[in-house]
Amino acid sequence: MAKIVTFGEIMLRLATPDHMRFGQSQSLVATFGGGEANVAVSLANYGEDVEFVTRLPKNDIAAACVKELRGLGVGTQNIVYGGERMGIYFLETGAVARPSKVIYDRAHSSISTVEPGMIDWAAVLEGAEWFHFTGITPAISASAAEVCLEACRMANKMGVTVSCDLNYRKNLWKYGKTAAEVMPALVECCDIILGNEEDAEKVFGIKPEGFDAAATEGEVDQAAFKSVCQQLMQRFPRAKRVIITLRGSINADHNTWGGVLYDGEQLYASRRYDITHIVDRVGGGDSFMGGLIYGLRHYEGLQQALEFAVAASALKHTIYGDYNRVSAQEVETLMGGDGSGRVAR
Repeated sequence: MAKIVTFGEIMLRLATPDHMRFGQSQSLVATFGGGEANVAVSLANYGEDVEFVTRLPKNDIAAACVKELRGLGVGTQNIVYGGERMGIYFLETGAVARPSKVIYDRAHSSISTVEPGMIDWAAVLEGAEWFHFTGITPAISASAAEVCLEACRMANKMGVTVSCDLNYRKNLWKYGKTAAEVMPALVECCDIILGNEEDAEKVFGIKPEGFDAAATEGEVDQAAFKSVCQQLMQRFPRAKRVIITLRGSINADHNTWGGVLYDGEQLYASRRYDITHIVDRVGGGDSFMGGLIYGLRHYEGLQQALEFAVAASALKHTIYGDYNRVSAQEVETLMGGDGSGRVAR
């Protein structure tokens, strides 16, 4: 079985319990998470041969993180070591009209000081079929962006499928270059492009006409995003598939969720899920990406691949933490229409 490789930063996640505010809680729940690691965990749960590549310091916290990844079935043999620290992010989970908050503490993290040549990408990608990264990684530092581009170009040279989740995070682009300056060279290497209703606009100035995410009230016109997909394909002709996740935010606890996939000819629209009680939406896009990679590799039809991705992500909203801890069978059960939540005996 050909392997899948993901590359990015994994962080220590410190979250307030029970929807408490930062100034209210006297404790924080410690777990791990990060975009590309989250994708890797999803794929490992589905039985894929997947490897996560990053740079970590040599300390007990990083060791605990690596041990957890291995326990979840993710390969870690090509992680490189060095630097000062793991990045941290603090999470305050919102409720109803109060949105969630994230505070980053990732300056001088080990991956932010990674340099070209530190990772032997030809060796890492040997035997790989797929390479995945997100727009978070090149936002961390100029050198991280260079290493990401180094990986993408090697993947192209070796005939490895490359996917990117645009994942725009305005609070991360602080090293003197903008996403609009850095991301085009990376996305030019991509066969599969994933984004949400804001990513294409914030990074490339591409948006659907007449759409306002803040005014959706849970209703999203899926067909409106065909033009976004077409514009992305025109700008990045290597891309074979463009996928847009569509979140309708009624409040912090209640969202609608779906997506569209465009293959250059046809727009595929998914079933819409009404998620009335969100346990944890962090990692929702990553769970979609993990499901999409699996779906594109295992289903003949693009509609089924898209439905798998959306169903996988709908389930993630019910699971605490960054990781989507579900099996392919559980996703397929939901795809088949069983969303009753009845006890499985």
